[in-house]
Amino acid sequence: MRPPRPRQTDEPDMAGHSQFKNIMHRKGRQDAARAKLFAKLAREITVAAKAGLPDPDMNARLRLAIQAARAENMPKDNIERAIRKAQGSDGESFESIRYEGYAPGGVAVIVEALTDNRNRTGGAVRAVFTKYGGNLGSTGSVAHMFSRLGEVGYEPGAASAEAMLEAAVEAGAEDVQSDENGHLVTCAFEDLGAVAAALEERFGQAASVKAVWRPAVTAQLDESNAETIMKLVAALEDDDDVQNVFSNFEVDEETMARLTAA
Repeated sequence: MRPPRPRQTDEPDMAGHSQFKNIMHRKGRQDAARAKLFAKLAREITVAAKAGLPDPDMNARLRLAIQAARAENMPKDNIERAIRKAQGSDGESFESIRYEGYAPGGVAVIVEALTDNRNRTGGAVRAVFTKYGGNLGSTGSVAHMFSRLGEVGYEPGAASAEAMLEAAVEAGAEDVQSDENGHLVTCAFEDLGAVAAALEERFGQAASVKAVWRPAVTAQLDESNAETIMKLVAALEDDDDVQNVFSNFEVDEETMARLTAA
């Protein structure tokens, strides 16, 4: 007598297929986000190279743009292509614009953009503020609530806290914060390129190199307003012309964990 045939079921295959689709969907989102990030970094490199010399040793803005791109593991070919593009005659001419405004809960927001069409970008930024209950103000309306600084980040294994502090002080940095998540070196905006270069020589490539607007005062939010602000920031960052978004909102760790897990 033959043994009974195993019961046929599609569940394992369907589960595996579903898991594969989820993984591919997640990877697709990550790839799209990285491609968008590389495009924004490339635009900054091109603008910096066009504004000065194509040699980073002679162009501080270009040097900083390249350092930021390398920290995000942007391929060398992409960086060189962006520099070459600045020497071409493709007719593209980008300008730097800073938008400032308020979001719900009294949150101050700064938006940095590079655009070849001021009307298009301004309209898009204003539309996002309006959609999420905010108001776009004039330049300078909230910048006084922030300090312009440079930040260099390293993974925790790059160095001990003592070694990072010593090197950062020697490089001219203003502050170092070290914990289980890594090292964050803060310096004057004007010194960012030099500090990043000195630390790279000592510890290798940084995990991040960026100019930031750090708030002097923060606005504590409840979960509802925090969720709205996060959607506003995400919508702004999704715009191809927007390079960076900074705000001064603050929520407790428990609320942030719920929002990021949603």
